Amino acid sequence: MKIAVAYPPMESPKGTPLLSQNRQFQYFNAPTYVYPMVPAYTASLLKANGYDVLWLDGIAEQWTYARFVAEVEREQPDLMVMETKTPVIKSSWNIVADLKSRFPKMQLALVGDHVSWNPQETFEHCPVDYILTGGDYDFLSLSLANHLSRGAALEGGIWWRENDGAVRNSGAQDMKGHRLDDLPIIDRELTKWKLYAYENGNFKYTPGTYTYAGRDCWWGRCTFCVWEFNLYPQGSYRIHSAERMLSEVESLINLGVREIFDDTGTLPAGAWLKKFCQGMIDRGYNRQLRFGHNMRFNLLTKDQYDLMGKAGFRFILYGLESGNQKTLDRLDKGVVAVKIEEELRWAKGAGLAPHLTVMIGYPWETAEDSQRTVDFVHDLFAKGLVDTLQGTIVVPYPGTPLYYQCKENGWLKTEDWDRYDMRESVMRNPITDEQIRGYVQQLYTAFVSPQFIARKMLSIRSLEDVKFFTTAGVKVIGHLTDFKKKQASGVDQ
Repeated sequence: MKIAVAYPPMESPKGTPLLSQNRQFQYFNAPTYVYPMVPAYTASLLKANGYDVLWLDGIAEQWTYARFVAEVEREQPDLMVMETKTPVIKSSWNIVADLKSRFPKMQLALVGDHVSWNPQETFEHCPVDYILTGGDYDFLSLSLANHLSRGAALEGGIWWRENDGAVRNSGAQDMKGHRLDDLPIIDRELTKWKLYAYENGNFKYTPGTYTYAGRDCWWGRCTFCVWEFNLYPQGSYRIHSAERMLSEVESLINLGVREIFDDTGTLPAGAWLKKFCQGMIDRGYNRQLRFGHNMRFNLLTKDQYDLMGKAGFRFILYGLESGNQKTLDRLDKGVVAVKIEEELRWAKGAGLAPHLTVMIGYPWETAEDSQRTVDFVHDLFAKGLVDTLQGTIVVPYPGTPLYYQCKENGWLKTEDWDRYDMRESVMRNPITDEQIRGYVQQLYTAFVSPQFIARKMLSIRSLEDVKFFTTAGVKVIGHLTDFKKKQASGVDQ
């Protein structure tokens, strides 16, 4: 049985769609390609179980749709697994209809947070054969393949359409029964890891790649996070053992990888982190590559930051989201804003480069609240406590508590899923859409403060530093373009 793990091209004047391994979907004018971890595990697990596997990422390959179709025509897969998300779900419906008309014998399965939230909607809008719900669609893809080719029973979490048109499902998915260490180490050659090794702002040293130590965040309560409610609900958090992660790091060093970003929602802390860091030091991996990861504020101690610095950690990404404590509380972030500056000092003191993700456009925030967030971020930059940031517009993805809160309060302006791509606010706000885009652009102007530029110029030690700062500058310009007035419609101005 031949199985394709695929991302069909989605050509848009808005830019490159960040569809893979992305909690908050965006189009980027500056092309960025993120290594899709669970699809990569899917391909590797299927191959390890004897299936003929294809990796067809038309987005990262920069193929036209015609080229993608030609590849499918040439390879003739029996089953195709495709990821989709809310802002491109309508495009996915059209692609499914087109592919099924061209290749009627090919079975097609969709995965992702949107179809996990409402499988029935997608069955009503396109002729998809299967939907694999939840975040463990690597395990479910194997279950489906075994069912189709070997007659095995289906695991819970799989939906399908009967010959009479009725939609059925195999019951609830039991993620606790999926041990992550049972997965094979990802076959990086099969999944063409070098496609994602360079055009990615998380990497200072290239080639870089991703790992995924856990699924997904042990906190699991942030009301806007679609992965925590549609893919990995509370109680499903699991991790690879530290030993398994160290083995994977070794395999990546042997491939020539120079920097890793672990995209677990929050990297495991406590005893796991200590064991992993000590292993990086004892094996000498801290001298061979650099490591980045997602982290929560108010979780680590100064000693833990210092240990991470010694273990080769370079980049640390925090979800700040807002500079207003009332918003952090409403989002159930579990973060105390007044402690953030001290923690960033610990991270910088350990040699790490902090990155912040920040959102504007909460339906309860006034212009003064938004400006307070901008001023807070600018102050952190001016003090040299932050190196980079990503600013976005809040989106209430279907399935999240924020979405249902919007429904209850009449805050939604539209449920046209195409418009849920962070180019505009889809919620009613005390401030205008133009003001929201303006505040996001103001966030990025933190990069052009005299103090920040002077500090970065003085920190240059190598040609690699020059290349990294130049690339970062191009990314900033691209992000400023992302939030120009007409970007919501895909028309430049």
